[in-house]
Amino acid sequence: MRYVPTLIATALPCALMAAPGLTFEKDVRPILKAHCFHCHGEENVTKGDLDVRLARFLLKGGKEGPAITPGKPETSHLLQLVKNAEMPKGKGKLPDKDIATLEQWIAQGAKTARPEPEKLGPEHAFTDEERAWWALQPIKKPSVPSVSRTVTQSDKTAKGTPIDNFIAAKLAENQLSFSAPADAVTFIRRATFDLIGLPPTPEEVDAFVQDSIQHPTTSIQNLVERLLASPAYGERWGRHWLDVAGYSDSEGYTEKDQERKHAWKYRDYVVKAFNTDKPFDQFVREQLAGDEMVPQPYRNLSASDIEKLTATGYLRMAADGTGLMNDVTAKNATVADTIKIVGASLYGLTIGCAQCHDHRYDPITQADYYRMRAIFEPGFDTKNWRAPNSRLVSLLTDVQKAESAKIELEAKKLDAARDKKNEEFITEVLEKELAKADAAVRDDLRKAYRTVVAKRTPDQVKLLKAWPRVNQLSSGSLYLYDSTYKTKHADELKAMAAEAAKVRATKPVEEFVQAFTELPKTKETVPATFIFHRGDPEQPKDKVMPGELSVLAGSRTIDYPEKSPTLPSTGRRLAFANSITDGKHPLLARVMVNRVWMNHFGKGLVASAGDFGKLGELPSHPELLDWMAAEFMQKGWSIKHLHRLIMNSRTYAQSSKRETERERIDPDNRLLSRMNVQRIEAETLRDAFLAVSGKINPKLGGVPVPVMHNEEGQVVLGNDTTDTAGRQTGKYVPLHGEEYRRSVYVQSRRTMPLEMFAAFDAPAMTDAMCSVRPVTTVSPQSLLLMNNAYMREHAQDFAQRLIAECGSDIEKQVQRAWKLCYSREASMADAQAAVEFIKAQTEHYRTNPAKLEHVVAPAEKNNAPAELLGLAALCHALMSGNAFLYVD
Repeated sequence: MRYVPTLIATALPCALMAAPGLTFEKDVRPILKAHCFHCHGEENVTKGDLDVRLARFLLKGGKEGPAITPGKPETSHLLQLVKNAEMPKGKGKLPDKDIATLEQWIAQGAKTARPEPEKLGPEHAFTDEERAWWALQPIKKPSVPSVSRTVTQSDKTAKGTPIDNFIAAKLAENQLSFSAPADAVTFIRRATFDLIGLPPTPEEVDAFVQDSIQHPTTSIQNLVERLLASPAYGERWGRHWLDVAGYSDSEGYTEKDQERKHAWKYRDYVVKAFNTDKPFDQFVREQLAGDEMVPQPYRNLSASDIEKLTATGYLRMAADGTGLMNDVTAKNATVADTIKIVGASLYGLTIGCAQCHDHRYDPITQADYYRMRAIFEPGFDTKNWRAPNSRLVSLLTDVQKAESAKIELEAKKLDAARDKKNEEFITEVLEKELAKADAAVRDDLRKAYRTVVAKRTPDQVKLLKAWPRVNQLSSGSLYLYDSTYKTKHADELKAMAAEAAKVRATKPVEEFVQAFTELPKTKETVPATFIFHRGDPEQPKDKVMPGELSVLAGSRTIDYPEKSPTLPSTGRRLAFANSITDGKHPLLARVMVNRVWMNHFGKGLVASAGDFGKLGELPSHPELLDWMAAEFMQKGWSIKHLHRLIMNSRTYAQSSKRETERERIDPDNRLLSRMNVQRIEAETLRDAFLAVSGKINPKLGGVPVPVMHNEEGQVVLGNDTTDTAGRQTGKYVPLHGEEYRRSVYVQSRRTMPLEMFAAFDAPAMTDAMCSVRPVTTVSPQSLLLMNNAYMREHAQDFAQRLIAECGSDIEKQVQRAWKLCYSREASMADAQAAVEFIKAQTEHYRTNPAKLEHVVAPAEKNNAPAELLGLAALCHALMSGNAFLYVD
């Protein structure tokens, strides 16, 4: 709302002119916009003839007269209404602080920051204050603060990076300094969980400790490079992106929660992108418009083309119930959730809040929302909607199709031979049955049987009913007529069918990609986008064209083609993707840098990682955020470069030890004068159990490990053996080691999260996506660690590993267990207590024998050795301890 003085026709009262203190634009308008615009000004709705969008409108008032009296809050009608909770109607009383702001503003004379316009037009949608919001400003790389070298470096820890200068400068302003460096064991455990989501092995810990002694200035750098080169890195950091992309292996929306059988290819694309350090700008472009980079029709695709199409799975992650209920509401919900994902993951803004009305807090209009929707509309095309299975892209090549057709031809020859043999059997039985009938009706009866059912005359139907043994004759009922058909002939037909199936099994397997694509369009067939009145898709209003947020339009222009001259698609998403990654967008780099920081320190420089708007938190270190965002783009959008900057810093290498004075000055540690203790995530926790037990399967990618409900209704790993009637058949289908794969490969069903995942805050994607995982501490977590059947199985596996590596020496078992779980040796007191505990538990199992437990596999026939069960009890306790759950 950059008001132009020449627009003012009459001078406003002196009370409304700019003066020190509260102003309408900065202090009052945000309150009224959030709570009152909806009924008093927006979309020309002015209940009671009152418009509250300008201060002078308040002076004018409505049916009840002036809404405010400058300098006299006690007689201001608006203030009395909000104090008495009469307004806003039906929304509860305004917060006390907002009421106090209104009262103080009126008492000060109801001032404005600048003259107000005569009329409000689109150019007045936002105030200068809104346009000046920090996250919307261009990214400029600030100078690195100058601080003492001794502050940012230590001879025994990280070599330091420019990050330390920004952190140290802020610490100094608050009379704080860095904490002492973490010891080598703590650091490698922290770094290993951070980058690959697994605990370091005892051998890796010992090697790093020695390296940190012999090469103190390069040991951390060497460690970081080794971890970044691990395939496990992409699995760990790919999971972080899958959160914000809303990844799921099921459609959601309805209770049936249909499976997405090909979504895993997008998951593998993300993992590979992180492992190869695909430049983030390219990563974003491919996800937004990979299909528009591939020529249509999608045939004989190269590996690169397949990768680009797979990337667009990002736009297919929102819940989609249209495979079952293809109505307007379901379609609109899919589009809306997709825009939420794009808005939060790339913009760090709650753009979806403008679906029904102008954003209550941020400078985003309802028209902005639908202009963004118009970018994606040609791919959704709600008037010509394609259900999920209709959007799949086949990867079968022309050569493979020809080969498949050739094989099918051979199989059909076998089918024909089988049909001929089957017909011989039927004819043989038919003639035997006809011989039992009167000679006068045999020919008619034969003719009636051989006539196609739909073409039989009433007389033929009647005749056949009179001879049911003829009427009911079929290949499936031959055994009822002659026992030889149940054995010899049936076996012959079965063998012939098996031979045809065997031939068909040699066909090339047809793979599919779950992609977001546009059907070929002409300028006349590009679907239009309309603003929906109050967000109702049944009430379209004004038509809009694709565009960037209007608050950014002054500094950014994008040429959105009506129809691309070089593409069969519109090219809208490609234009948008190129624009947002041009290195000048104010949000994309900031948002991603903040996410990387958050996943290293537990909290982002902007704590509200998915909301850089007014309701989000301000950055704790705004200059550092902008420096890193600029550095990120200048260094080729490399995520691994960000890791190196962070993990080689003095800031990251600090101890997490708390101190009274630091707690007093900075209780939330937003200034980072120490490292944050962090609980490992749900998937990492399960992976850590698999790692210490020695069972983890390192296989990369592929079809997800299936989940199912067991007889108790719990969600477990396994192939569902429920029959068509909904009964558990009791069949055991072995997973051949797939059950030990990393958690990122476990099937993610919105309605069927593993119990451990649900308890430890893994998102089930019942919402569109997850910007920041909550970290709760609730009793079910402890109960799960104590009683969950998987926990007992992990403990058994761990104990078996210890016995295999240490034999029957209990002292060695204890020390090995401590190093595997906690990366350090047990103290003398802990070791002694552990040995006594194992012995006591072993004696218990000698007198109370028990079998090994399996969650899905068949039960053991024999009791387990007491020594194994006694050791497993200790393993269970160690894996349930806080030292396992938390990383310093």
